[in-house]
Amino acid sequence: MKNIEIRKCSKNETELTTKFYTDVVKKMIAENTNYPKWRSDYPDHQSVISAYENESQYICLIGGIIAGAFVLNEDPAGAYEKGEWKEPLKRGEYLVIHTLAVDSRFRNMGIASKITEFCLDTAKNNGYRSVRVDVVPENYPAEKLYTKLGFTFAGEKDLERGLEDIPKFRLFEYNLNS
Repeated sequence: MKNIEIRKCSKNETELTTKFYTDVVKKMIAENTNYPKWRSDYPDHQSVISAYENESQYICLIGGIIAGAFVLNEDPAGAYEKGEWKEPLKRGEYLVIHTLAVDSRFRNMGIASKITEFCLDTAKNNGYRSVRVDVVPENYPAEKLYTKLGFTFAGEKDLERGLEDIPKFRLFEYNLNS
């Protein structure tokens, strides 16, 4: 794909990234395709700012337009130790993908795959041993993406995030040394 750029979000782009997420969530809710069960208050401006400040908010641009966004960091944001991981890694030995979203105008163009491959390359190039992700049960598009790219299932667990409507998450891992 031509003119695709994946990079960290700049401070000047935090408002646009917030708008991107807001628009994606509104469209998913309107189309009844809100598989990640995001709400109008998440992902929000505060989550984008926090990720930006932690240098973990990324954007995917096509021709200067935000086509996708995601967070990549070491924070599992929950009880990942409950996972049935093939490799028992400590925090800091793996990266976690969060809030990966693609604008519906760019669906079926391989954007989510490119983003995930970017995450795998980033982890490998920085000495991490694995990339992990948690998926809301019934988020079939996300599960299909990750399994297609070689991630393996690591159990369905309560990550103790305190979300009543999402008591459990499905865990997936991609081990870079296997």
